[in-house]
Formats: sequence, C-alpha cells, structure tokens
Amino acid sequence: MSLLIKISSLFDKINLTIGRNISWFIIMMVIVQLSIVMARYIYGIGFLKLQELLIYLHGSLFTLAAGYTLLEDEHVRVDLIYREASKKYKSLINIFGSLLFLIPFCLLTFSTSFPYVLRSWKILEGSPETSGLNAVFILKTVLIIFPILLLLQSFSIILRNLISFYEEKND
Repeated sequence: MSLLIKISSLFDKINLTIGRNISWFIIMMVIVQLSIVMARYIYGIGFLKLQELLIYLHGSLFTLAAGYTLLEDEHVRVDLIYREASKKYKSLINIFGSLLFLIPFCLLTFSTSFPYVLRSWKILEGSPETSGLNAVFILKTVLIIFPILLLLQSFSIILRNLISFYEEKND
C-alpha cells in the first residue's frame, strides 16, 4: 500500500510542479498582449512574432496545465449524482471514469499526435508566415506531453481511489 501511495504522490508532484510553473504563462500572456496592443495603437506597428508567441503561450498553458487541473479536481464534471454521492461511490466513478474514458483518450491522443509531432521535428517546422516564429515544432511537442501528463494523473487518481475504496471497505 505504501508503494502505491508513493507512486501516486510522485505523479501528483509532477503535475503540481508543472501546473504551478506553467501558471506564469498567464502573466507572460498579459505582458505580451499589452505590448501588442500598445505597439499597434500607440506606435502603429505590429509584431507578428509577438502575436504568434501569444498563441504559443495560450496553447501551451491550457494543454500543459490539464493534468494539474485534474489533480486539483477543477475539471468539468456533470455533477448530477457525483456531488451528493458517498465517498465509496465517488471512488468507483473516478476509477471507472479513468479506465473507460480518460486512459483511452490519452492513448488515442498520444498515438495520433506522435507521428504528427515527429514529422514536425524532422523538418524543424516553422511559421507559415515569413516573419513568424520558427518554432512550430516546439509548440506541437505539447501535443504529446499533454496526454502523458493526463495519463500520469489518471494513474494517480486510480491508485488514490483504490486505496480510498479499500480503506472504506475495511472500515
């Protein structure tokens, strides 16, 4: 039982660290957006690289923070039954939801994204715009990191809920 708790804690710590660090992207996005607006309306100039950077930050923030959001139980859930359910029932919902929906979603996302990302890295894909950022391959890498982080968190959810279910059953 102790090993399962350590594994679950490790997966939680990974997503917690990434989530807390990636949250700084919000401040960076505000600064970049403010710079874009000021440059455009005060000085009459535009910076395509800044506009693309904003898109990269936004996309990275939401995909890399998904595991953290799941860890903090802040994801979207239809709460018709779950909210009022017993701890044992919630554990079962979390276990089966992860096994039937989350893990297959992660595996499908990873398996379909990996060749796409690999191709992007092989050609070091850049922006289709002449003066854009030449780092599309880095942005696309987030597509395979996203399901990995969610998969780790789904394993943690399953482990924690199995432990909770087992403890509830023995009480």
